[in-house]
Amino acid sequence: MKKFLFSLLVVGIATATFAQAPTSYKKRPTLGVSFFMNDMYTAERISKTSLSDVMQNKKWAKTSEMTPGLALQYFEGITENIDFMGSLGGTFTKYPFYPKSGLAPSTNDKFLLEADANLNFKLLTDKYIVVPYITLGLGASMYAGTYFAAQANTGMGLQIGLGEGTFINTQLMYKPAISNFAVNHMAYTIGIASPLKDKPKPVVVAPPPPPPPAPVVEKDTDGDGILDKNDKCPTVAGVAKYQGCPVPDTDGDGINDENDKCPTVKGLAKYQGCPIPDTDKDGINDEEDKCPTVAGLARYQGCPIPDTDQDGVNDEEDKCPTVKGTVENTGCPELSKQYNFDNKKLLFVTGSSLLTKGSKVELEKVIKAMNEYPSLKLYVDGHTDITGSDKINMPLSLKRANSVKAYLFSKKIAAERLLTDGFGSSKPIADNKTTKGKAQNRRVEFRVQEL
Repeated sequence: MKKFLFSLLVVGIATATFAQAPTSYKKRPTLGVSFFMNDMYTAERISKTSLSDVMQNKKWAKTSEMTPGLALQYFEGITENIDFMGSLGGTFTKYPFYPKSGLAPSTNDKFLLEADANLNFKLLTDKYIVVPYITLGLGASMYAGTYFAAQANTGMGLQIGLGEGTFINTQLMYKPAISNFAVNHMAYTIGIASPLKDKPKPVVVAPPPPPPPAPVVEKDTDGDGILDKNDKCPTVAGVAKYQGCPVPDTDGDGINDENDKCPTVKGLAKYQGCPIPDTDKDGINDEEDKCPTVAGLARYQGCPIPDTDQDGVNDEEDKCPTVKGTVENTGCPELSKQYNFDNKKLLFVTGSSLLTKGSKVELEKVIKAMNEYPSLKLYVDGHTDITGSDKINMPLSLKRANSVKAYLFSKKIAAERLLTDGFGSSKPIADNKTTKGKAQNRRVEFRVQEL
């Protein structure tokens, strides 16, 4: 079993010269049946130690530890070197549930149904008798009709041609778990598969005999006074200046080059064969541009992005587009500058969400701002010092934010304008090793945005 991995490439290369001669080597829809042995233990032993340890200490699962099963397989070529492989197989086994699943390993054999969808990347095409390949895909399983699981599929195999598209298929597949009830395991498979329909035979159609040559007749088909033998456009009336062709229209805009001021660029008769102008070079022509002399965007009909509140931050980047703010605060008012608000004075009692008296003085400035700007909403972010664990600090920081929200609500600030969040001790602004630093870290911070 161990030598299987090393023999695939050697056998494939050694037999590469034995080839059949079809014109196309893309695999036809093919159905197969296979026998497999499910190994539920070797993969887990490798994950706990190493592949070399398992092989050196002979920990590879014995045949007696494996469970046999049967599977139906379907193959179809996507390209000459890539095949789709689907399989549905079943076996009776003791399922070694992992502790994380919350289930004890099965002590009785129960039915395990497995379905796989893989892509086989072949090192050679089906032109060759022996074709090694690498397989990748996904699988799902149902154990005892109750427990569903999913796993990835990776492995390698060997396809041995028997002629007319029939082949023996052997493979080793590793199935790492990707869901709670899944377990890492391996499967060793051998089977036979044959096409569902015969390969179509090519139809050879003889070309019709060439027509007899037409008699040479001196004529002027288009009647423009220039014989066809000298006329470069014998079926279209033209002029001698253009060797029997009409006056050209290089850009195909319906205006001939002699009257077209832009002969190589498609345009309109209104502009003497030139395109509609774009004065401000913003990619929007003047007829559709509401700001034809100022570069803009299509979504604003050729005008620049507006700045409704004239604060230097355009509406698409302005979090408060109708309230004048600052560039530094993404277009929203700054409490610290306009209301002399000092966030560092907004403090709490240690281990509590109780506001200090000085904090309420600072909050009056916030209330004033919220009343003066009724279209703003306020984000209140709560923080704690490092005292205590995250289990305590996370809910405490949210309680502090909600304490501020409750105070503002008591001052008739609508609840829908107040949003809160808690970050525990994860974002300190001062040294948690000092009493002063801890006091500064017991805080809330504010962010404003327009409703």
